[in-house]
This record gives sequence, C-alpha cells and structure tokens, in this order.
Amino acid sequence: MREFWVASGHHLTRLDPSGRMIVTDELIRAWLARPEIMPPDEACAAERTLHARLMVEPRARVAAAEVADLADADARENWGFLLALRDTLLAAGTVEGGYLDLVRGRVRLPHLFYDQLAQLILRNALDGCEDVRVLRAAEMLFRPQRGYLHDGALMLADDELVGELEAEMHGNPLFAMMNGGVGELDILGDGNAWTYWSRSDAHTMVLPFGADPRAREGLAEALSRFIRHLLGRSVTVAPMIVADEVDMSWYVGLDSAGTAIGNALWKGETAAATLVGLFELTFDGTDGVLPGVGDLPIYLLVGLDDGNVIRFKPQNLVTGLPLVDETSGFASDVVAGSA
Repeated sequence: MREFWVASGHHLTRLDPSGRMIVTDELIRAWLARPEIMPPDEACAAERTLHARLMVEPRARVAAAEVADLADADARENWGFLLALRDTLLAAGTVEGGYLDLVRGRVRLPHLFYDQLAQLILRNALDGCEDVRVLRAAEMLFRPQRGYLHDGALMLADDELVGELEAEMHGNPLFAMMNGGVGELDILGDGNAWTYWSRSDAHTMVLPFGADPRAREGLAEALSRFIRHLLGRSVTVAPMIVADEVDMSWYVGLDSAGTAIGNALWKGETAAATLVGLFELTFDGTDGVLPGVGDLPIYLLVGLDDGNVIRFKPQNLVTGLPLVDETSGFASDVVAGSA
C-alpha cells in the first residue's frame, strides 16, 4: 500500500474497530508543533510554560485563566482555537466524531483547522486508493484551487502554490524570465501520474478539471467515499455533463460560489458566479432520508469566485444533505434545502 499526504498526520493515529481515527498524544503533539502554536522567541514565560507542559502531557487540562494570562493577543486567540479543537476531539473519542461535533455545533475555527481535519479524514477514507486522479481531485476538499484556462479548458492549480509563484515572479525579474509561473506546473496525465506518489505533499500537480473527464470522476469518487466514511451513508456521486432537466428540489453548494449559484437558480434568477462543476448524488436506499426527498437526486454545485478560486466547504455535506438524523436540529443557513 502506497503512502500519500504524510503531512496529514494519519500515520500518527490508530483506528478503532469501526475504522475511525483515535486521537493520540502523537497527533496532538504534531498540532502543538505547528508554527501558529510554537512560541516565538519573544513569547512570554506563561506561553512557553504552557507549551512545554502540553508537549509532555498533551491531554492535560488547561484552565481558561492560563490562556488569559498570555501576553500576546494573537497567542491567546490561537491557543483558544487549538484547545477548542483538542478538547472537542478528545471528548468525541475520534477525529471523525470530533469533526462532526465541531461542524454541527458551528464552532468557529480558522479555515486552517477545518481543512486539516478534512484532509486527515479523507486520508483515512481513501486509504488504499491507487487512483491518482481520485487523490488529486480530493485535494479540492482541503486545499483552495486557482482556476485558469489552458487550451480552452479549465485547469485547477493549488492556490497557495500559485500565490507563491506570483510573488516570486513579481519580486524577482530573473525568475520571471526563466520560469513561466503556473504554466510551468505539470498537468496530471497518463505519462506523469506515477510521480504523484512522491510529491503528494507538495501539491504541485495541476488537475485538468475541464479537459479530462476522469478528473471529475475522481472528484465524484472522493466525495462519495468522504460521505460514506464520515456519515456512514452509502451514496453514488456522478459528474453531469448536461444539465437540461435538473430539478433543484435539493442541492448542496460545495463552496460559497456554488451555494450562490444554487440559490439563484432555485429562485429563478440569473447566477452571478460561474458554475464549473455539477454532480448528481443518489442515496443507495431511502432509510434515514427526509420523506420529502426520498429517492430524488441531490445536486452538488461547484463555482468559481471573483478571484477564480474554489474554496470547498466539505462541512456543507454534513449540514446540507437531507438526512433525518444528521439534519434534525442542525439546519444549515449556507446550504439550500427543498423547495
């Protein structure tokens, strides 16, 4: 079995009998080693003491007064976020259970933490997957993507990487002369797919989202496995090429632009954002599905924002699908429901 996304920390977890990830001391220590949490040289003594104590005892209780005593306001905020994450996951017992509690409880955490959890859950859900297109497409769920056209087709490159390339080109004329920026990145294809395994953590491969149907099929598979693993619901997700007879009785926006498009179409208005992906989700059986939906297809929408960026919100799949137990008491205000 080949390894990928080592930075997710999957290797630092253990699985319970149901296949969910147990929160280990090693995983918590990895979060404590993040640059946002590591005390800088100028950190106060209270912050250095707190960090050192948790590195030895990652599960140690931290009183609110200890965080309040930190001298730096940013440090207080960052520690508050990390401890909310840690305590929720420890209380739930597993990473997956903690993620569900955070999402359903609408706990305010930076994108960074939710993205990291989504990657970790996907790494577990996709363990053993040998299809590189599924893995590269799955990166869309936890790494914002920058869209651009190549030979008239939509390509998706890692937004953070593109930003670094642009900064380098603006700051270094020689680099700009010798490198073509995003145009120099490798586009995933049959000839180079094998290289993904050694570079999965670098996020340097471009996904030919609009040129290769297998890229969209890969995203569909990643979505179905994410839902199956996290929610225990067997679903089939398929990319749609033609949308002539789409009934928006129930839809989920996979990003903010996708949600805006769905809302506009549901109201009979013209959507301002650009729709770049449409998927049909069907449940393999109607048990637990809202009675008003039954076996009707659910449409998943992906859009580009004004900056040509796609930032997925996989938590919308938790709060937005028409499931009796998952939606009861957790109605979403960002994902549209039935008409």
